[in-house]
Amino acid sequence: MPAAAPTILATSMGLHARGPHGAVPGPVVDLAVELAGRPEQPRITYLGTATGDDPARVAGFYGAFAGSAVRASHLSLFPMPNLADVRTHLLSQDVVWVGGGSVAALLAVWRVHGLDEVFREAWQAGVVLAGVSAGSLCWHAGGTTDSFGPDLRPVTNGLALLPHSNGVHHDSEAQRRPVYHRLVAEGVLPAGYATDDGVGLVYRGTELVEAVSDRPGASAHRVARGSDGQAVETPVRPRRLA
Repeated sequence: MPAAAPTILATSMGLHARGPHGAVPGPVVDLAVELAGRPEQPRITYLGTATGDDPARVAGFYGAFAGSAVRASHLSLFPMPNLADVRTHLLSQDVVWVGGGSVAALLAVWRVHGLDEVFREAWQAGVVLAGVSAGSLCWHAGGTTDSFGPDLRPVTNGLALLPHSNGVHHDSEAQRRPVYHRLVAEGVLPAGYATDDGVGLVYRGTELVEAVSDRPGASAHRVARGSDGQAVETPVRPRRLA
């Protein structure tokens, strides 16, 4: 059962939490499965393009779901796609989870492989598109990134399934808030939404329907250009996930 409408879950929230026996799926997984229509054996595929398909991260993804009902899989693009039919695979999933890393590299590699068009098709078909950090930025029109070095710079060529800009790690990295504010105020980025660590944004179609959090004290934020040409930040209170 696909999602009832095109759905994106864009987060500064990890897929895995640390349990007594190592990494386990965090509450964001339950939310992603709920958004996908609660299939009994949810098909979740992982893309680690932003870290060059790091084998350790791929292994960690499988390990987190070992023994669960989740039918885990992954799509790697380095040194070549590990799947013969990438489009069919992505369209057959309930949830796509995109890991963090370099959003600039991710976007370039995806476009070389035609995934920009495949993801639009999957989104429209009801596959829940989700991810953290670079895996959040990629679905938006743009945002702030350290893909080019330690000083944050704008990325303005996101897939733009969502016409908004996006800020991630808004409360935990010193540059994030002021740089995002400046870029929105200058018109380099359109108005959008930022997430503190532990917070995610749920979009139905292109509209934000709620923010969610896996920890106390964290928030989402609407950032827009005010009439005085300065950025205006408004809190979006998240629903706490169980």
